[in-house]
Amino acid sequence: MSDPEPPGPPLLQRAHGGPAGTGRLRAQLEHFLVREELGFAADGSGDHVLLRVRKEATNTQWVARCLARQARVGERDVGYAGLKDRHAIAEQYFTVPVRHAPLASWRDYAGDGFRVLDAALTRRKLRRGAHRGNAFCVVVSELDADRERLEEILARIAACGAPNYFGPQRFGRAGANLRTAWEWFNGQQVPGGRAARSFALSAARAAIFNAVLAERVRAGTWNRLLAGDVANLANSGSIFGVDSVDDALERRCSELDLHPTGPLWGAGPLPVSGLVAELEADAIRAYQPLAAGLVRGGLEQERRALRTAVQGLDWTLEGTQLRLEFKLPRGTFATAVVHELIDDPDGAWPDAD
Repeated sequence: MSDPEPPGPPLLQRAHGGPAGTGRLRAQLEHFLVREELGFAADGSGDHVLLRVRKEATNTQWVARCLARQARVGERDVGYAGLKDRHAIAEQYFTVPVRHAPLASWRDYAGDGFRVLDAALTRRKLRRGAHRGNAFCVVVSELDADRERLEEILARIAACGAPNYFGPQRFGRAGANLRTAWEWFNGQQVPGGRAARSFALSAARAAIFNAVLAERVRAGTWNRLLAGDVANLANSGSIFGVDSVDDALERRCSELDLHPTGPLWGAGPLPVSGLVAELEADAIRAYQPLAAGLVRGGLEQERRALRTAVQGLDWTLEGTQLRLEFKLPRGTFATAVVHELIDDPDGAWPDAD
């Protein structure tokens, strides 16, 4: 009997009425710029160097390995707040211990695909998730879209936010990370190395979350609290159960102060109840082997906001190019915003309009 085929990433419903047309994202490297915002400054003294690094067409782990060699420390001694897309120009922060590589040694330091822009002493190693968010400048080229419809969607995103889907990069090229997770959980092949296992676990969690979010979008409840939901306080990790929805909760949700949440799957009971629990169970039915594998992998149930606010959204349309500038909280994907606007023939999104 042949091994079961893994399901692909879930089909993603759009929340604002479907795309305005077609266009290409990342036609050129400089069409996708991201700048990490820490929300705090270096201390000016301490046992670590805080580095602001510009990287082009290279991934965060590669830069971390290069910085570790330069600092003569282990790769785990290098700190960073988040992973940044390889297919982009990105500015992000790293910390390295100062003991073997003093501050002056980092001035103008560069490697393959990156260079250090600034260096300052600080007291603590950067931890994952320590940053406030990211600022993006994105260009959609070869745009063929209805301008009135495009601006209508943009105005709705600015006012109401966007579905907080995990982007296609979370699943790897052609869904490779998700397939790895499926094969691992079905006893076919254990991924080699800690990083490969981490990517597989993240892809499995992302697929389940996206499936739930797509169902909430289809039902028109991705941006509304329901009885039995778990709510997230915007820009924080704070969550609380919603037994019933009153006028105050509805107002706070409409003002983007609270968001409904979906599951980051793991061990433990679902904290939702009633119709919300039924919806989540139905949405992930095709992904039960992934859910079981995540439990065996030792992950615990967590929650993630179903919606993200898009701050400072500004756009310029010139000919067949759309230029977008906006800010997102940490852990959210600019591609999820662009996905509401256009179909990209080169994209990796599994769309369902």
